[in-house]
Amino acid sequence: MIQFKTIDGLLLRDMVAAGTTLLERNREAVDALNVFPVPDGDTGTNMSLTMQSAVREVNAREYLRADEAANALAKGALKGARGNSGVITSQLLRGFAKALKGVEKITPVQFAEALGTGSEMAYKAVMKPKEGTILTVARVVAEDALKQAKAAPDDYDGLINVMLRSGEAILKKTPDMLPALKQAGVVDSGGRGLMLIYQGYAAVLRGEDLSETDVGMEDDTAAVAEDCHDLTKDLTYSYCVHFALSRFREDCDEHDLDSFRRRLNRIGDNVSVTGDLSGATVHVHTDNPGATLEYGLELGEISEVQIDNLAKLKRELEAQQNPEPEAEEETAEAEPEKRYGFVTVSMGEGFSRFFRDLNIDQIVEGGQTMNPSVDDLLCAVRKVPAETVFILPNNGNVVFAANQAAELSKNDVRVIPTKNVAMGIAAAIAFQNELDPDENIARMSEAAEHVKTATVTYAIRDSEYNGVTIKQGDYIGLHNGKIEYSGTDVHDVIIEMMKRVMTDEDELITVYYGADVSEEDAKKVADELEQEYDYCDVECHNGGQPLYYYLISVE
Repeated sequence: MIQFKTIDGLLLRDMVAAGTTLLERNREAVDALNVFPVPDGDTGTNMSLTMQSAVREVNAREYLRADEAANALAKGALKGARGNSGVITSQLLRGFAKALKGVEKITPVQFAEALGTGSEMAYKAVMKPKEGTILTVARVVAEDALKQAKAAPDDYDGLINVMLRSGEAILKKTPDMLPALKQAGVVDSGGRGLMLIYQGYAAVLRGEDLSETDVGMEDDTAAVAEDCHDLTKDLTYSYCVHFALSRFREDCDEHDLDSFRRRLNRIGDNVSVTGDLSGATVHVHTDNPGATLEYGLELGEISEVQIDNLAKLKRELEAQQNPEPEAEEETAEAEPEKRYGFVTVSMGEGFSRFFRDLNIDQIVEGGQTMNPSVDDLLCAVRKVPAETVFILPNNGNVVFAANQAAELSKNDVRVIPTKNVAMGIAAAIAFQNELDPDENIARMSEAAEHVKTATVTYAIRDSEYNGVTIKQGDYIGLHNGKIEYSGTDVHDVIIEMMKRVMTDEDELITVYYGADVSEEDAKKVADELEQEYDYCDVECHNGGQPLYYYLISVE
């Protein structure tokens, strides 16, 4: 039973810190709820990093007033916002803080009204809001919370109970609102992340031990295999290693698999080897990732390797919970020395090299596997000594953060909404220094939109998407960001996908191969495309991108 009648700055800080901790503990499970069965689903990661930035900001000082604490949370979240889910989360906190202006201690009615203002601000920040997302969960919770608060103005216990019941109920309905969620058999990942935050609020107000909080994710999907590391306890081993094992040696049998398990148990714990000789999935916590991979290679081929540094994650969590006070510091704007400058987001050394050759001023590492924050982009913009700075986000999940950075900058900052690095390269090439900013925006945007892309990665789970039946471990082909092909051979997926991509009007095919592809294999693909489409020039370059074997652009 919640006894609090009002919430001051210190209590609000503790509530948000608890929500952030719950979100971080379940980050991998939230990531796994992403609709796309690709290896870079990162909703949970982006929301967690955004909330950690909010907590660092509010912990830098002791805010007694609720409005001051809320403003600090909003400021920190906006600085650290990553990806669409992170930016939306920051807008929820921004609106929450706006509604509390002049409020020393928050009553239940004021709390509910602030949730509503946060929801409104988040909706306004999204150009084309979709129902069945985190926006829906935030709105419905706020609406139901306000009804409850008006009926019982002094009852935080009733308010929190309604928030959790309402959120879980609408979250379960999200698959009925978005066909993609229903196809994948999952609830909305951003909505689940938000409910974890609210569950943290509830735990603090109820005086519960956070380690005993039941997050109730069992029914989110049958496909999510959770490996939620408890970072609050001492670690026995520093690394979590996960990989797929296939193409076993011809002389392998079940005894070899049993022996493999025993060897893993000698160098770690949390050992899991599931599957059989047709294909297995391996998981272990260890201090020796190299030995784990070597043992696997003795049996067959390994793929989909993921290694998490648990010690690093634990340090980051402890820093978030007990941060050192930070001095207020802001990167000074560079004095303009030229008319135009560029900031671009890049993934992979090969692509970064291309951008450097195009005289890009600042390159921010990120993209598919780690979206840069608003603050990352803003700091890069401030280092560019130009009157007008163009940002090339090169990822659909970074455009939102780039727009926020542009809004916060004192300079003239323009965002070209490039959705991949190939579009970014085309835009940069189209730039002309003698044109005015609006003319350059039109020219670069047109060049970027003219680029068609085909990308190849692998599936992290069984799924059916866009009419394509997908099996875990399959190679999947995306045409302009939409999954259209799935198969067991990367070559076949490329050739079939390119039939859909190519037209008689195309003139140039550029094959960018990733970090896990050899130059020899990439050149074979390029040579075959050159023979098949002999009316096009074909180029082959090392993009060095992670997770995506190929990114092929067509112009």
